[in-house]
Amino acid sequence: MFIDLLRARRSVRRFEERPVEREKINLLIEAMLRAPSSRGLNPWEFVVVTEKECLARLAQAKPYGATFVKNAPLAIVVCADPEKSDVWVEDCSIAAILLHLAATDLGLGSCWVQIRLREHDAHQMAQEYVAELLKLPEGMVVEAIIAMGYPAEQQPGHPRSSLLDDKVSFERYGQHG
Repeated sequence: MFIDLLRARRSVRRFEERPVEREKINLLIEAMLRAPSSRGLNPWEFVVVTEKECLARLAQAKPYGATFVKNAPLAIVVCADPEKSDVWVEDCSIAAILLHLAATDLGLGSCWVQIRLREHDAHQMAQEYVAELLKLPEGMVVEAIIAMGYPAEQQPGHPRSSLLDDKVSFERYGQHG
């Protein structure tokens, strides 16, 4: 069941040193490309990265929260052409969550690295750094990097008791069921 997939998914930052098979990469690509998009505009673009040198450079995109990318065998950079849609952030986010869920379903671990609105250093934004590294066309923006691979350790999903039930209201805000 789908809920079991959600229950199993965890952010994974430590990966085994083995490549992700091309067949699985193809399934991940298909999952992203099946993402719903506002008005069918599909503003997203994806860059699949497996080269160790490029992964190491992606890991330097921002000072904190990206270093684990260098040890991932696979990263998919989620980009967009904001001229195509005013809701490109939402469309990219939907594609990214489908990517996370597909990875879990395939026995892979994954973790989101926020790039949009993050600094690379005092002189450059992380999205500009990644755009230059990947030679993105002018105007293309980067939302996130999704690092993936076989988890170095298996962790159970978050327990039901850890969910924030008080964030759910019924009929009107603040009415809890």
